[in-house]
Amino acid sequence: MKKHLLVIEKLAPSWFACVMGTGIVAITSFYYSQNFLWLRNLSTLLWILNVLLFALLIIPWTLRLFIYREKALSDLREPTTGQFYATMPISCLVLAADFLIIGTHSMDINLAIGLAKGLWILGTLIAVLFAVIIPMQNILNPDVRVENISPAWFMPPVGLIVIPISGAKLIPYWPDSWQQIMLILNYVFWGSGFFLFLFIEAICIYRFICRPPLPGHLAPTIWINIGPIGAGTIALINLSYASTPFLGESVVPVLNLFAIFFWGFGFWWIINAVLLTIFYFKQNNLPFSLSWWAFTFPLGAYTGATYLIASFVKSPAVNIYGFCCYLLLLFVWLCVFVRTIIGVGRMEFFK
Repeated sequence: MKKHLLVIEKLAPSWFACVMGTGIVAITSFYYSQNFLWLRNLSTLLWILNVLLFALLIIPWTLRLFIYREKALSDLREPTTGQFYATMPISCLVLAADFLIIGTHSMDINLAIGLAKGLWILGTLIAVLFAVIIPMQNILNPDVRVENISPAWFMPPVGLIVIPISGAKLIPYWPDSWQQIMLILNYVFWGSGFFLFLFIEAICIYRFICRPPLPGHLAPTIWINIGPIGAGTIALINLSYASTPFLGESVVPVLNLFAIFFWGFGFWWIINAVLLTIFYFKQNNLPFSLSWWAFTFPLGAYTGATYLIASFVKSPAVNIYGFCCYLLLLFVWLCVFVRTIIGVGRMEFFK
């Protein structure tokens, strides 16, 4: 009993990053199963694993809000730890996408869509809540310094940007009278997350230039820069096709063209993320922690975006580049997942 309470008390808000990472690996595996059929089975296994991970985490995460309320609120107010509360609603949204993309091919389609709707509604409500609360408390907190800023601050805007990934795909499944307003809401969420990302990106780069490097345990968060770019690109492409009944066919090439520009920014960032990671490795300053899950979802979102861009422009070169990103993603996810299992066995994350 004491051990169980310790797990609940010490449960870090960032634990849901493993659901985000596993979920996006499942989706990208499904995408590339078009070329390698065996990846279809892998995507299904990862989707089932992700459902189990979410079920395993949501109970202690919720209990902590009630049993250790002061500790949970203290984490929420902390300038770095508080950002990771956004991983919970994002994991709901990623799981909704899992059900829509993979679940509809592996279970009763109506049940899969119903579960996706429930997860999307829950994830959207909490993502919007945290996207307001977390940045606002940083603004009002007189103790926040430039040194507190890190790419972890992208998590709340990522939550908003991820909403239309599954939200756009769900639009045809709402009542006819709801569909237009649901489309508009998805655009509102994407736009809010996109501009919030741009503002934070500016101050984050300023922090990189004008302050000492991030501490080693936060170094993997450098990859979070790629998350809004990859997720934003996927969301734009999904929105373009969802918009045609209301805005006409011409909206598809316009939004997809902007998606290519946005995705191109990710190419620059992924080079920088690799170089900075190598820098920390050479400094022997990259200790394993839950922040290593930051290697997975951002790279996965960018990989998924690359697949969709390659499909849109019909470029074999981009498709090969995307598959190389996928292989890197699969390798990184496996390393982080295995190391996390070992850490759980040693109770490393609950001390």
